[in-house]
Order: sequence, then structure tokens, then C-alpha cells
Amino acid sequence: MSSSPASLAASHPPTWRQFYALMKPRVIQLIVFCALIGMVLAVPGLPTWEQIGLAAIACFGIWLVAGAAAAFNCVVEQHIDARMKRTAWRPTAKGELTNVQTLTFAALLCIFGSVILYMWVNPLTMWLTLGTFVGYAVIYTVILKPLTPQNIVIGGASGAMPPVLGWAAMANAVTAEALVLFLIIFLWTPPHFWALALYRVEDYRKSGLPMLPVTHGSAFTRLHIFLYTLILFAACLLPFILRMNGWFYLMVAVALNAGFMAYAWALWREYSDQLARKTFRFSLIHLSLLFAAMLVDHYLVWLW
Repeated sequence: MSSSPASLAASHPPTWRQFYALMKPRVIQLIVFCALIGMVLAVPGLPTWEQIGLAAIACFGIWLVAGAAAAFNCVVEQHIDARMKRTAWRPTAKGELTNVQTLTFAALLCIFGSVILYMWVNPLTMWLTLGTFVGYAVIYTVILKPLTPQNIVIGGASGAMPPVLGWAAMANAVTAEALVLFLIIFLWTPPHFWALALYRVEDYRKSGLPMLPVTHGSAFTRLHIFLYTLILFAACLLPFILRMNGWFYLMVAVALNAGFMAYAWALWREYSDQLARKTFRFSLIHLSLLFAAMLVDHYLVWLW
């Protein structure tokens, strides 16, 4: 039986949707959100309308360059993506978009975003964002990811850059406070991704990527997830210790990190795919609410 036009349309989404999917929109949303937190914390008190406009332009430029890095990643990993259930739907993995189309799209996004950041934000933010692009798309994706089981740890430096980019956009400088935000995401990244790798271990084994559960086993990975949550807890106290945030942030940070450590402890003691999924999902909630608490606390401190 031949497929109906409706079923064909459903199986082949419009081209613009395929290009948009290459940008990994859910990941990009978190990146821009973390960059926005850096922007807010860099501005004492309430921002002016001029600063709000600058932040909006900076978010757009960072969004474009981050989307370019994600699209480039899809080209490099298209054969790996095709072997993994989690990523087999991507247009590059399915052959719906060619490498030339995808690379052209990525180049245009990167150029357009970089020009916006250079012309309407500041050169420092542009160079930091471009460096993050190279770090993720080339150093992490091309070199580190297929080479070492510590790929997530080392490559996490690129993923931890958004709040630094946001801070630089507003302050035209990278301060110690910005580096604290970087450290929190840097330490959050390994337990977040290793929880995912645990219940996707067969996918990673088929892909040939040396993820930690594949190279060192489940028990070793689970122990390191728990140890990283302990270090992360200490890092999450730094914004309070350095007076970046106040008591509201501290209470939220303690509660969130207690939850993350509890999940990691349970996962270490007795493994199940369901618990690994819950740990992965909670890690997303942890980071989102932690940075949201920074945002709320920033204005509470100023109002008081």
C-alpha cells in the first residue's frame, strides 16, 4: 500500500523544522538561560532600559552561535547519531539534510551571531563565544569525545561558559564571580551526563564512544557521580560565601544539592535504569532552579 500524503508529511517535517532541530533547541534554551543569569548578576540593582536591550541582543547573539555549534556537532557525529536511539531522529543522522546544507547553515549562524556580538555588545563577548564554539564543536566533539572517557569532564569547560559570556556582555570583563558560575556548571556536567550514559550504555557501546560506563563499568561510574555531587555542593556554597547571593539562595542551594546527593547515593548503592533516569532528570531541575534562585535572590538582596 502506498503512503498517504498526510503520512508522508508527518514523516518528513518541513525543511525549516529540520534546520531548527539541528540547533538542539532544548539545550540552547538552558545555555541562554544560564547566560542571562550571568548578565543579571553582573548588573548591581535593577537594570536600565539600555542594559535590558543590551542583554536581549547578547542573548540573541549567543543563541545563534550556540545553535551553530550544535548544528556542526550533528555533522561530525551523524554516523554515531544514526546508531543511537536517542539521536537517530536527527535530520543529519537520517540523511534528510546534506553535510553541505548543514555546514552552510552552521556557518551563517556563527557569522551572524559573531557580528551581532562584536558590533552591538563588545569584542570580548564575541571572542569568548567564538572560543566556546571552537571548544565544543572542535576540541570536544572532534578530538576529546572519541578519545578519552574523561571527555565529559574536560569538554565540560565549553558547556560551563554561558554565564561567563553573559557576565562579559554586561561588564565587558571576566571577574571572579563569573568564574564561580563557570565552576558550578563545570562540576555539574559530569554527574549529569554520566547518569544519562548509565541507562544509555548500550547505545554508547554500539557507537564506539569511550564513555565512562563503557570503559570502566557501572559501579565505577556511579561512585564518581556521587563524589562529584559532593564537590558540586561545596562549589554551590561559594556564591553565598563570596556575598554574590544571600540567605534565600543558600537555602535553595542546600536543598537542591541534598536532593542531588541523595539520588547519587541511592544510585551508587543499588542501580536501576529507572533511578538513573530520575537522577538525570533531577540534575536538570537542580541547575535550572539553582540559577533561578540566584536570580530571585539578587533582587531580594537589592530590595532589602
